[in-house]
Amino acid sequence: MESLTFRHTTTKPLPGSKTQAITGVVASGNLEILLERVLPPDTVEIAIETPIAGYAQVWEAVVADFVARAQPGGVRISINDGGARPDTVSLRLLQGARLMEMGA
Repeated sequence: MESLTFRHTTTKPLPGSKTQAITGVVASGNLEILLERVLPPDTVEIAIETPIAGYAQVWEAVVADFVARAQPGGVRISINDGGARPDTVSLRLLQGARLMEMGA
């Protein structure tokens, strides 16, 4: 198992009022993502648990792209990876942000 954590500063908080959201299913060989609105409004933290070591640079690039697109300030994101491809990770992150934006 490899554990990675990335912390970014955002220009704004993620819109919406929903306090948490879950997307994906790790048992499918994919990944599950938990988003929680628990951080300061200009901070996002993404913690990743993955069984596949050696891909920190890929994870860092996917996370940086997501943060630039979604500006998910105020959110802690926990990823339980089951071997998902980078495009699937991006999709699930954006889905999770959208769920948070939809409100309570």
